[in-house]
Amino acid sequence: MSITKKDVIHVANLARLGLNDEETIKYEKELNDVLNFMDKLNELNTEGIEPTSHVLDIHNVFRADEVEDSLDVEDVLANAPDRDDDYFKVPSIL
Repeated sequence: MSITKKDVIHVANLARLGLNDEETIKYEKELNDVLNFMDKLNELNTEGIEPTSHVLDIHNVFRADEVEDSLDVEDVLANAPDRDDDYFKVPSIL
């Protein structure tokens, strides 16, 4: 299977991209290069190899979620240019 200039133009229209002739030819070549590479990968024997989502064993690097006291409302709003009770007051944008 190969990508044609017509395919590139069709996908560009779906993505609302305006491509000139030079760009269309460039993307046709690049997309065909990707497909050729995928054909090479399909030649590999992957029998018995477990699928992975990442080549490295990755662990969650986020800190533990711990409940802490919230900031005091007065401290939070101390430097607010304008406020309405316990809330920041901002201009309407509608």
